[in-house]
Amino acid sequence: MLFLSYPKCTTCQKAKNYLDNHHITYEFRDIKQDNPTYDELKKWYKKSGLDIKKFFNTSGLLYKSMELKDKLPNMTEDEKLKLLATDGMLVKRPLLVTDDKVILGFKESVYEEAL
Repeated sequence: MLFLSYPKCTTCQKAKNYLDNHHITYEFRDIKQDNPTYDELKKWYKKSGLDIKKFFNTSGLLYKSMELKDKLPNMTEDEKLKLLATDGMLVKRPLLVTDDKVILGFKESVYEEAL
């Protein structure tokens, strides 16, 4: 299981605490220092079954400064994936990738059901 997060993010901290408190083994990756690649994002996106827009950190400063709310509707899926791969801070976090699931963000009930 791969757990991508930004250590300063309080939601990420809650997710990490959940995993640690439930003795769930995972590989940690700092999303800012080691952002997901295009190929990883494409694979996770397909596996998730979610809309690609869900992978964007819409509350992030970078998302807002790039005015992506207005730009994303005119971009192709491929362009969105390439953009996400440029900076981990654009990606919704935390991001938990298991063998069969991709979970964006943290809700304890979702973690409980999935894990």
